[in-house]
Amino acid sequence: MMRKINVTCSSMPEYEEYIEEIKELWDSRWLTNMGVKHRQLELELKKYLGVPNITLFSNGHLALECIIDAFDLQEEVITTPFTFASTTHAIVRNGLKPVFCDINPDDYTIDVSKIEELITEETSAIIPVHVYGNICNVIEIERIAKKYNLKVIYDAAHTFGVTVNGEGVGNFGDASMFSFHATKVFNTIEGGAVTFKDAGLKTKLDAFKNFGITGPESVEYIGTNAKMNEFQAAMGICNLRHVDEEIEKRRKLVERYISNLKGIQGIKLTKPQENVKSNYAYFPVLFDGYRKTRDEVFEELKEHNIYSRKYFYPLTNSFDCYKEKFDPGNTPVARYVAERVLTLPLYADLDLEYVDRICAIIIR
Repeated sequence: MMRKINVTCSSMPEYEEYIEEIKELWDSRWLTNMGVKHRQLELELKKYLGVPNITLFSNGHLALECIIDAFDLQEEVITTPFTFASTTHAIVRNGLKPVFCDINPDDYTIDVSKIEELITEETSAIIPVHVYGNICNVIEIERIAKKYNLKVIYDAAHTFGVTVNGEGVGNFGDASMFSFHATKVFNTIEGGAVTFKDAGLKTKLDAFKNFGITGPESVEYIGTNAKMNEFQAAMGICNLRHVDEEIEKRRKLVERYISNLKGIQGIKLTKPQENVKSNYAYFPVLFDGYRKTRDEVFEELKEHNIYSRKYFYPLTNSFDCYKEKFDPGNTPVARYVAERVLTLPLYADLDLEYVDRICAIIIR
């Protein structure tokens, strides 16, 4: 029996490196509320991502909720159901109605050719999702947004460090949300950030994550508690030193997966996007006409102690909590992909030997 292989495994610095990073916290006793580590990480991420403005949060979900709130959106938001629960929930929890656009069958991002037909007088924004590290058609989305005067907020949870023609992905749209969850390419244990163009949003977002407080005796907004603490920030400082090495390790694993699985009838792999520097966040495989279904492959891998993930399944527009509010039949490509896609184990410390064995089980 192969040792247990999870679909992902958190990247961490050496124990001694992290201990050294947090040592001064025992002297300062400043553990949260935008302390020294928080401010340091914010500056380092701003530089690494190549963005003009950034605000850190305790997690990506609250980051997304807060930026949606900050833009004071109304009524309807066009988005995609092929995403994690957070994207749709953040829209709904802001009192907005998600209008679901289908995805394209090549890279699983929002199908830009179907956006305009969904725009009404009630539409205030588009919230597309970069998927598995694949980037949406940002040029076309920008054209549509300008034509109809819509805000664009990207769910960029999967795309830390990705660039398009050398430009950091956090520069597209009006804002982008990044997740620094433990399972991501870059993590702060839990955590997230919003990058944005309008520098004036900085004060507002910093207040939103701190109960709406803007001064010692001033609370101007109805805020929440979404501050990244110093221990999270310290983990981020450490992990950022090594993230390029981690991405390079992931690249080698992805290339090995491709060499093993390419050209097999019934197995579809996504193609690299032109002019995009990937972060190799996930390795999705579509079982489309293969001799075994996605679910059968999932179960067989599990029998060998290998835990893949049906990601994303189910679609958010078919969640129990949204029963009878949305029709998954309106996004047939997304439903088709969700029923057939599997993400295979991928993390920096995974041995190439295990990639070969995982592929051998699938092929066998």
